[in-house]
Amino acid sequence: MKRILTLALSLATVAGLQAQQTQKPPLHGKNWMAVTGKPLAATAGAMIFQKNGNAVDAACAMLAATCTMWDVLSWGGETQALIYNPKTGKVIAINALGVAPTGATPAYYKGKGYDFPPEYGPLAAVTPGTFGGLCLMLANYGTMSLKEVLAPAMDMAAGYPIEAQTANSIERGKKYISQWPYSKAVFLTHPGAEREAPEAGEIFVQKDLLNTLQKAVAAEQEALKNHKSRKEAIMAAYDRFYKGDIAREFVRGCQEQGGLITMEDLAKWKPVEEEPLHVNYKGIEVYKLQEWTQGPMLLQSLNILENFDLKSMGYNSTQYIHTLYQTMNLTFADRDFYYGDPAFNPNSAIKGLLNKDYAKARAKEINLTQNDANAGPGDPYPYMGKTNPYLHFLKERAALMDTTSGRKPGGFVPKHDAAFLQQSDLSSMYAVNDVDSAYMDRLWRGTTSVEAADKDGWVVSITPSGGWLPACIAGKTGIGMSQRAQSFVLDSALDPFNVIAPGKRPRVTLTPTLALKEGKPYLCFGVQGGDTQDQNLLQFFLNMAEFNMTVQQATEAANINTNQLWLSLGGSTIKDRQPRPGSILLNNNTPEKTRQELQKMGYHLSFGDRTSGPINAIFLDRKHGTIWGGSSNHGEDYGIGW
Repeated sequence: MKRILTLALSLATVAGLQAQQTQKPPLHGKNWMAVTGKPLAATAGAMIFQKNGNAVDAACAMLAATCTMWDVLSWGGETQALIYNPKTGKVIAINALGVAPTGATPAYYKGKGYDFPPEYGPLAAVTPGTFGGLCLMLANYGTMSLKEVLAPAMDMAAGYPIEAQTANSIERGKKYISQWPYSKAVFLTHPGAEREAPEAGEIFVQKDLLNTLQKAVAAEQEALKNHKSRKEAIMAAYDRFYKGDIAREFVRGCQEQGGLITMEDLAKWKPVEEEPLHVNYKGIEVYKLQEWTQGPMLLQSLNILENFDLKSMGYNSTQYIHTLYQTMNLTFADRDFYYGDPAFNPNSAIKGLLNKDYAKARAKEINLTQNDANAGPGDPYPYMGKTNPYLHFLKERAALMDTTSGRKPGGFVPKHDAAFLQQSDLSSMYAVNDVDSAYMDRLWRGTTSVEAADKDGWVVSITPSGGWLPACIAGKTGIGMSQRAQSFVLDSALDPFNVIAPGKRPRVTLTPTLALKEGKPYLCFGVQGGDTQDQNLLQFFLNMAEFNMTVQQATEAANINTNQLWLSLGGSTIKDRQPRPGSILLNNNTPEKTRQELQKMGYHLSFGDRTSGPINAIFLDRKHGTIWGGSSNHGEDYGIGW
């Protein structure tokens, strides 16, 4: 009896420890769940749910609010979404990524001395996609009017208490902002003062943006008065944005500041619905967007990892970390060479890349004892019954992969920029002595995530981005232009699928995720952070699928990050974006034994306090008929459920 009592007490102690493991509590709801990058934006979603909107309505409201709050994006950016439609039992993919404008060619940018399109300013802009994507989702799958869904964002544009993260980003970026007259007028609310940006808690007013949103809503309301349907009225607002007076002012302001976007570019662009890509991982169907995003890299990784017994390795053991890293080496190498806008290339390799036999072949390439500093793209074409038409580019690419300059075997020689780290949001993430701060800024740059689910079965995962601070605002629209053109390349040897061309979408890092189990929604999840997104999302998924963590535990759990990839954002030269073989980010709590073992395997180690995201996720609990929300302990991401 004593032994049974002792065992019961031990189990109770373990359960108590598990209950206290997370720094933020899990969210529970019976009716709905709304999770996104800012607390006020999550509230916007809750407001829509409380008015009987569905998950699509709420997601659109959160998207609008995050854009208005400049949560590492704005209204001129891009939107990518996956939606589960309970009426059809299908997952829908929304492609609302802008395209390169007229005149945007490799010759144009090379003529200005660029190795890549610039990071900031009007020449970094693709056409705005978020407004169109929101209209498409709302019209086709929502239940409410644009006026209702935009109401929280319009209230915020009229004035909201700005939070410290955004206010400080404005201050850090004021040397750029001050060069752009329309941005300067909006953001530098205290011109001439030592601190020209708003202070945290100050009411931040965006009159021009409010006017733009009011014009869009007015077009919708006028259409309704003329007896148009809800969908037709929403698309009337769309037309005013892309073809009417809003478009004209956007184009005028863009071109005045040196940009290339034309009225024809806006009028020709359209958001589209697509078939998502998916793979089955041990009975779970995982869905991603097509290869104009980096999302398939996660699917490729799951296919490879199926060939290993991850559970027996143990969570974040040396062998588990090594296997993950080596898998990502291979899938990032494929991403960096084979991904791009499939509409511009009939020779897409994606079917081969997602072939299970291709994954088995790639898994056999993994060295189980050492990091492979020279891991490169594979050849998926034979798995499609074809011959690879790009082998000559792979040879040219090898010359760009020289990692000897300024590097040690298994790692890179870090540069130290303590001043940058201390004034930036990276200071809480990385040890100053272990990081090249400019590189890490590019690696982690940008975006937010929006996750929503309701009792009727609608589930939405959105990863919007673009137009982040320091943003160049187009005229009197209040709309910050996208900077996504920098994700193109100018040289086919880097990626023959992703060379810039007018009308083409860049290959982006933005990557929402949905997963189904037994044909029903199981998870939706997303994260911010540039090239690290699918790294973190892969580990989040494995935390739940392999290690039985709760959704909140999985969002907070320590992850690793690899830097052995070509950067998608930032930097003006090839050298700025080159892979850093063996460079790995580990959590501060990594045991000393694991550190030593990884160093012997050829890794160069950096450390951080929080390495998990910030991941936002929703778990659909079929056993209890409830909805769980998770939001990691990293950043300002927040959720509300009911």
